[in-house]
Amino acid sequence: MKFKSFVLAGILVLALLLAVSMPTFAQSAEDYKMVLLLPGSIDDQSWNATNYSGLVAANEELGTNIEYVENVQASDFESTMRNYAQRGYDLILAAGTQFDEAAQRISESYPETTFTVVNGVIAQEPNLKPVMPKEYEASFLAGIIAGHVTETNKLGLVGGFPNRQMIKLLNTYVWGARTVNEDVESIRSYANSWSDVSLGNQMANSMIDDQADVLFFYANEVGLGAIQAADERGAKFIGFASNQNDVAPGTVQASVYLNFEGLYVWIVENFMSGELEPIVNEVGVNQGIVEVVYSDQIGEEVKADVEKATEAIRNGDVLDYFSLSPEALDK
Repeated sequence: MKFKSFVLAGILVLALLLAVSMPTFAQSAEDYKMVLLLPGSIDDQSWNATNYSGLVAANEELGTNIEYVENVQASDFESTMRNYAQRGYDLILAAGTQFDEAAQRISESYPETTFTVVNGVIAQEPNLKPVMPKEYEASFLAGIIAGHVTETNKLGLVGGFPNRQMIKLLNTYVWGARTVNEDVESIRSYANSWSDVSLGNQMANSMIDDQADVLFFYANEVGLGAIQAADERGAKFIGFASNQNDVAPGTVQASVYLNFEGLYVWIVENFMSGELEPIVNEVGVNQGIVEVVYSDQIGEEVKADVEKATEAIRNGDVLDYFSLSPEALDK
């Protein structure tokens, strides 16, 4: 009897430990009604594809049934959000800071629904809870690679739209390049589009004509046109937002991106446990979501510098003190 009591006590202790260590959800994961709104196609090999991969990972790992809507146009942001909120959805995710203002307006009318803009910068109690990946940490590492591989010391970089977060990201890219190559200059422009592939091709060709030999485009499908131009003209490309190394092997020197599988699991898990806050929730290197994938063209010296920079970010030795104002390095 004593042995049996000892075993039963052990089982009880183990159960209590498991209960403490596992996240507590208000209801079964599959019972939550969630949807992800995407501004483009899940096949864009960039921003939308990356966010969609996060949705898939969350569903597989957490047992959720997150739905998604592709190609939501700016004119339909509010009506699409309102549609799902009226239908009683618990969590409405939206991929991109362009959803910020619509989410702010709609969230006030539906306090029982949580609105989370990935890359969002507007938070509002009680239910507007954006998550901001520290993409500038990733672009800093990408810049270090570009600073090493450029031969003309001229970099071409293009963002989708000139919002504050994009400017910050491009600033740190240039700064990263200059930490390893003080002679670097940059040509910067904005596509004012996320989807115009032919525009990306034109912009890339123009930059190559101006002697830029390393290109960096963070503009979703626009970047695919730029990779094509770089491949045709013998320029180099640094991939971003997803692993683009296989899009044009040899042309894409490396890809630096955020592990959105881990990011989405983090978002959804914290939402279901009630720990997602109505603030700009920031995640980055220290949360293990920044990935670097190298091509065979990248040598050990470059990799060592990227690893040193990554460790410095982890330790808070860089980026925290850097001025990320819109004017910094914007030339």
